[in-house]
Amino acid sequence: MATKHIYATGFDESERLPIDLPCPECSGSLERDQRQTYCTECGLVIREYEIDHGPDWFDYQNQESNKHVGSPLTPARHDKGLSSEIGEQRDGMGNRLSGRTRRRFSRLRRHHSQARQPTRRSRNTVRGLIDVRRVTSALGLPTSVRDRAASLFRESQSRGLLPGRSVHSFTAGSVYAACRCFDLPRTLQEVESVARCDRSALRNAYRVMNVELGLEVTAPSPSAFLPRLASEFDISDTTRREAFVLARRLEDAGDVIGRHPAGVAAACLYEAGQQTGERILQKELATEAGVSPPTIRNRREEVREHC
Repeated sequence: MATKHIYATGFDESERLPIDLPCPECSGSLERDQRQTYCTECGLVIREYEIDHGPDWFDYQNQESNKHVGSPLTPARHDKGLSSEIGEQRDGMGNRLSGRTRRRFSRLRRHHSQARQPTRRSRNTVRGLIDVRRVTSALGLPTSVRDRAASLFRESQSRGLLPGRSVHSFTAGSVYAACRCFDLPRTLQEVESVARCDRSALRNAYRVMNVELGLEVTAPSPSAFLPRLASEFDISDTTRREAFVLARRLEDAGDVIGRHPAGVAAACLYEAGQQTGERILQKELATEAGVSPPTIRNRREEVREHC
């Protein structure tokens, strides 16, 4: 077994400029610049022992410390991401555990799980945040929306809004509220399709959160729903541009107030298809937009008034 230290013939990383050891190529002098050690005579860059032993640095969500010592904190997990897990089959060296040791660690995992969730409130937090991650993943929403929905669910629980109501209704309501805060075109029907509650419970949870938490949400515009609807039916760019112009005219005229934004977007897309010669069925368009065919026909009459 070798007993000689690896740095005996290498370069001391703790030393700064200059380095006393000669260049292995031309026996010239070595210097360190930034994270490179190079020869001043021949220009040879020594990379063999260039190891950064310090922590990684980054700026994450305006935290006081920017040291990177693990995964970033996230409100989407009940412990903010600072979790610990107990292994099952092997130890830290990769050796297989004996049966007695596995039974012992099984008991430790059970006690550890119970200690992390000692109260009903903490268990509801875990259930709610798991459901928030599930709903956002099913809808294909970005991480920023997921974290915002998790923060809204935590705030709703801290304000005492959950007692007497379903946890799943507030998780779905948090996701819908986060979409409204980020101006993402998601309807109640889309959130309800992946939620574990009906639309009335979802609507009630969102209404309570909007009133009690004072959410800064704006009315969704019909033009925000156009790209998603057009992509579902493979509409040409010409029809998309025409539908966008029609939607902008309605928004500027103020005729979208009190109207379902997805229904107005569907009507604009249908009328644009009629003008450009692209065939779009009202029934399929209404199903995708979450409205009824009569709604599209009524909104289409309003669109024609501004053509």
